[in-house]
Amino acid sequence: QVPLVQSGGGFIAVGGSLRLSCLTSRRTITSQAMGWFRRAPRKEREFVAADNGVGERVTYGDSVKGRFTISRDTVKNTLYLQMNSLKPEDTGVYYCAARRQSTVATSREFYDYWGEGDEVTVSS
Repeated sequence: QVPLVQSGGGFIAVGGSLRLSCLTSRRTITSQAMGWFRRAPRKEREFVAADNGVGERVTYGDSVKGRFTISRDTVKNTLYLQMNSLKPEDTGVYYCAARRQSTVATSREFYDYWGEGDEVTVSS
């Protein structure tokens, strides 16, 4: 089992910034594809961002491009999601996820491990 321990969620005003963290294992942070998904109230879980672990490919969902940034700290074994210019529609539960392999994927069915979720509320 791959540990994925999330933190950083909370309440934030429209236009503000928030950074989510996902603490994992050394092996995962250095060699496996990881991503972020979110589930807004009464909606399906949607793709937010993912990278392949070696900086060669990063991809974002259309609704967050230019505002969100995914990154890794291989010293702290942590995946981050920096969220800027937050909007009310960014409200939801955010999930960290990891694959067993390094290939990036944007569909949730390709991810093997999931964090417990972290709630983000953007208020106007």
